Amino acid sequence: MKSFFYTIIVLFILFVSWPSIEKQIGEPDASPFMEKMLSFTENPYVSEAITSLSATLQQFIHSSDTATEQEAAKVEKPDLIKPEAQAFSIHNIELSDSKEKVENMLGAPKRSSYNEYGVRWHTYHQDYQNFLMVAYDEHNKVAGLYTNQDLIASASGIKLGSPKETVLQKLGEPLSQMRKGLVYMKFQEKEDYDVFMMDNSYVTIFYDKHEQNTVTAIQIISKELEQEKSSFYAQGSAPLKEGFEYQLFDLTNAARVNHHLPVLKWDDQVKGTARKHSADMAKQHYFSHTNLRGQSPFDRMKADHVFFTSAGENLAYGQFSSIFAHEGLMNSLGHRENILRPEYRFLGVGVAFNEEAQPYFTENFFAK
Repeated sequence: MKSFFYTIIVLFILFVSWPSIEKQIGEPDASPFMEKMLSFTENPYVSEAITSLSATLQQFIHSSDTATEQEAAKVEKPDLIKPEAQAFSIHNIELSDSKEKVENMLGAPKRSSYNEYGVRWHTYHQDYQNFLMVAYDEHNKVAGLYTNQDLIASASGIKLGSPKETVLQKLGEPLSQMRKGLVYMKFQEKEDYDVFMMDNSYVTIFYDKHEQNTVTAIQIISKELEQEKSSFYAQGSAPLKEGFEYQLFDLTNAARVNHHLPVLKWDDQVKGTARKHSADMAKQHYFSHTNLRGQSPFDRMKADHVFFTSAGENLAYGQFSSIFAHEGLMNSLGHRENILRPEYRFLGVGVAFNEEAQPYFTENFFAK
């Protein structure tokens, strides 16, 4: 039904505006016109009018199907208890807890995928509600934690939605740099995250600058696990490539659930499109939605026989991990809009590494 309504609207707009479009196409400078269209709409064939008109349509369509998808499977949030041994816990789990304890609480992970620390992120959630990722060390003890949902508890009272000013007041001065071997990495000022050293662990608190610089996510990595990572960028490999891809997919869906949107389905076909573009950028040393052959994301998707009525692409380059890539994309308005577009239903993520092991991330979203 939703696709039918979109089709009617698209046909109506094309009918009304075709004389103007035909005039533009017939002129020698048609290419800039079409390129401008690509820059401001997710549909390569229809003008920006769809965005404003579809907002009204979405109130009619998405309010019903989103409510049905989200409310029908609504999961109760756990009662969060202030941690006793450490500064922070996530879903009442702390570093050094046993894997047995975690899985007695949460069940088996939904996914296990390699991360930049040479271990796996184990992902726990119920339809992306109560979402967290846990990494275990060789003794099956918790060595890493992450969430971007309301599962954070702390002795200091810091939680999801706490202002950055409160974090700095409670935790003090964040780290200004981190050392790997003989190399120091200096954290830039005014970043969208702060890193603290506490409880023999590195605590990274991410802020959402579109929500008044409030806490939007947290990552906790044991000092031992961080020190085992010998450089800032992990060596690229096939398992890590796949791990980053699935992690970015899961993080995107967890963010959509936070905003009461339906989760996206993984699409292998468009994953291939995304992975090829990441590999091309890494090999040819460029960073752009338009490749060196002049192909747009829409051109690449059509060449790979991906049918879509609307589509969008997010790119990220040089972040340490899928977590840092996702949090950065959420703080960039255009990328955030792609992540949170109600009409999108499918996502494929492709990752590649350059000679310096820096990752390129490509997200291709679409609806059909």
